[in-house]
Amino acid sequence: MAIIPIRKFPESVLRQKAKKISVIGDSLKKDKAMQNLIDDMFETMYDAHGVGLAAPQIGKSLRLAVIGIPPEEEEGEVKEYVLVNPEIIKKEGERILEEGCLSVPGYRGEIKRAETVVMRALDRNGKAYRIKTGGLLAEAIEHEIGHLKGELYIDLLESPDKLFELVDDDKAVSK
Repeated sequence: MAIIPIRKFPESVLRQKAKKISVIGDSLKKDKAMQNLIDDMFETMYDAHGVGLAAPQIGKSLRLAVIGIPPEEEEGEVKEYVLVNPEIIKKEGERILEEGCLSVPGYRGEIKRAETVVMRALDRNGKAYRIKTGGLLAEAIEHEIGHLKGELYIDLLESPDKLFELVDDDKAVSK
């Protein structure tokens, strides 16, 4: 496995609509290059202390993302998700939250996201699945699928004063 450099805003790959992955089913499961890419994406995401990573963030214009949700308790395992050709098919509710991005380091912003989302995708083995969720997983799904559309969370800011530069681990200043 390898850690891949994360592309930073304003690199153009982050603004391109990612290409659908045509290898599916058992072919995806047997595609060693794709499986290695998924493993590398998880390793890169964890190395950067992220919760999600989309392929465009590592320079690959593919509809592929990985998410790792930490356990609610100190003990327990990270719940991992692979999203191949994901689509949000329903959103419900609205909430305001503070979000950051590995491709926009040093900043966080206040944006609106759905309370719950329903998503369908393929897993790393090419098997279709559907999930209805809220909380951090819903936020991560919306965020990563945004990357696949060429969107960044900063596009959702209501105004520039909702973007904060991180000055150290605990403090942010308005831009």
